[in-house]
Amino acid sequence: MMPGDRDMSSIVQRIARQALVTFRSPPRAGEDAGKSFLENLGKLRSLMTEVRAADLRLAPPPPYLHLHQQLHHGAAPPVTYMHICETDQFSMGVFLLKSGASIPLHDHPGMHGVLKVMYGKVRISCFDRPQPPAPVGALRRSVLRSTGEFTEECGPCVLSPDRDNLHQIDAVDGPTAFMDILAPPYDPDDGRDCHYYRVLPDAEASPAGRQQQQRGEEEEEKDAWLMEIPQPPGFWCGAEPYPGPEVSL
Repeated sequence: MMPGDRDMSSIVQRIARQALVTFRSPPRAGEDAGKSFLENLGKLRSLMTEVRAADLRLAPPPPYLHLHQQLHHGAAPPVTYMHICETDQFSMGVFLLKSGASIPLHDHPGMHGVLKVMYGKVRISCFDRPQPPAPVGALRRSVLRSTGEFTEECGPCVLSPDRDNLHQIDAVDGPTAFMDILAPPYDPDDGRDCHYYRVLPDAEASPAGRQQQQRGEEEEEKDAWLMEIPQPPGFWCGAEPYPGPEVSL
């Protein structure tokens, strides 16, 4: 073990332990968050704000590799995932996006999440979970809460079962990586499968939807109409080994 490894692993270990405490009894969809949960979530956000790529032994790929990946984009997955740890309460890992890659608009049913950029830049568009649920192919009304760009100097992006639960993540100006905590983890057998959505342009939405969107354009938060779709054919996720310090829980 190198002299600095204990210091580097401590932040990763502390994040995992704080996530375990934070998401032991999280508020469910439609429930207000209690004081204890909010305090623990604040501690987790503070730790996630501190973590850097070096703590996970990550580094951006060299420029010549960027060009090779762009020339042979179809030969490798646009997104890969590094698994760090998982419990019944949460999963933690790192997503790596190649230059120009996107994770399409998708949901996190009944889940909380915290996302922190490790290197590069991402653009994240966040929507509230549509209510009420509707069959595949039906229109669902939602709210576009925010669209912003995040780098390693930014604080984490946080989602809850109700607010900002859907998001699209785009790599901007090169490859990027972000650390991701989801609580509880995806589990199709327990009703937490991942669904993908398309934002309908005004012309495809109902007249009522168009009127709502026109009113929303004057505000920061905008009404939106979404349609659930199959996983986009150009998107799939591969796996890479996690090179950082081991986490024990």
